[in-house]
Amino acid sequence: MAVDPVLVPLGAANGRTRWLIQHGGRSYAVFERDGSLVVVDALCPHRRGPLIEGLIRDGAIVCPWHGYAYDLSTGRCRTSRAYRLNTYPVVERDGAMFVELPVAKSRSWSSSLRAHAAWRRHGLGPGRPR
Repeated sequence: MAVDPVLVPLGAANGRTRWLIQHGGRSYAVFERDGSLVVVDALCPHRRGPLIEGLIRDGAIVCPWHGYAYDLSTGRCRTSRAYRLNTYPVVERDGAMFVELPVAKSRSWSSSLRAHAAWRRHGLGPGRPR
C-alpha cells in the first residue's frame, strides 16, 4: 500500500531567493531558481555543512564548508560520485506552493531496541569488525 507524501507549505518568497523550512524535526533549503522553487535537504551529505549559505553556480549549490557542488535539478554531486543530495518535488495547490515530503516511518521504542539488540547479536557493535 503506497502512502501519499505530506504536502508542506513553502510560504511566499517575499523577495527572498533562499530560505529554510522545518518539518518533522528536519530542515529543508528552498531556493528560487529561474522563477521556480527548488527544495533540497538543508545539510550537505558530505559533512553536514549548511547549504543555505552556499553559492549557486551553473545550476548547482556549492557547500560553503568543503566546496562539494550539487546539481539543483537532480541532486547529483558534481564533485564526487559518493554523494547525492535529496531533492523534493514542488507542487502548486490553489495558488500556494508546497513541497512533497516522504512520510517519516515511525518506529516504536520497543522495535528500536529489538533492532539494536539484533545488530549487537550479529557482532556489528562499535569497535567490532564489519
